[in-house]
Amino acid sequence: MVDVVLPVLNEGEALPWVLGRMPHWSRAIVVDNGSTDGSPEIARSLGAIVVREPVRGFGAACHAGLSASESDLVCFMDCDASLDPQDLWRVVQPVSTDRSDLVLGRRIPDPGAWARHARWGNRLVAWRIGRRVGVRLRDIGPMRAARRSDLAALGVRDRRFGWPFEMVLLAGSAGWRIQETPVRYRPRTGTSKVTGTVGGTVRAVRDLSEVMRCS
Repeated sequence: MVDVVLPVLNEGEALPWVLGRMPHWSRAIVVDNGSTDGSPEIARSLGAIVVREPVRGFGAACHAGLSASESDLVCFMDCDASLDPQDLWRVVQPVSTDRSDLVLGRRIPDPGAWARHARWGNRLVAWRIGRRVGVRLRDIGPMRAARRSDLAALGVRDRRFGWPFEMVLLAGSAGWRIQETPVRYRPRTGTSKVTGTVGGTVRAVRDLSEVMRCS
C-alpha cells in the first residue's frame, strides 16, 4: 500500500473525481487546511482518511499528511482534479524499484490548463533549483513520490508554498537521485488559490527566494 497525501482547501467539487480514480494499491490521506465547503465530510464519506491541519499553509498540510502516513512509500498530489491519480504509478515505480529517491511528475498540459504566467514562473523556479542541485529540471511538479523515512529525515521546515521547493533543494544537497516523469495536467476544478493566479505565482517565487536564501 502506498499513502497519497492530498492537501485540501475547499476542494469539495473535485474530491469525488479524484478519490474515485485512486489506484487500488493506494490509500488517500486528505489533509483539510480549513475548508468551509464540507470537504472533510465529503472525503470521509468517500473512504479517505481525513487529517485536520489548523495551521494554514501548503507546507503545513503536507507535513501533517507525512506525519499521518504509515506506508514505506509516500506520494503527494494536488486535489483539484488537475492531476489524474491514475498517473501515480509513473512517480511510484522508479522509487519502488530503487532507481530513484525522489520522482517529480513533469506536467504536460492540456490546452488551457496552465496559465502562461504560471507556466513561465514555474519554469524559472525549476531552472533555479535545478542549477543549485545539479539536476536538469523543467517542472517542480506537485505530483511526487519518495520513501517516507527518507522524507522525515530530510527535515523540510517551510510550511508555506516553499515546501515543495525546499524538499528538492534538501534532497539534492543530500545526494538523492532525482528524476522527472511526464504526467497529464488537466484544467483544474474550482477556483485556483496559488499558481492559477498572478498573486499566487508571485508568492510562490517569493517563498522560493526565501528558501534558497536560508539554504
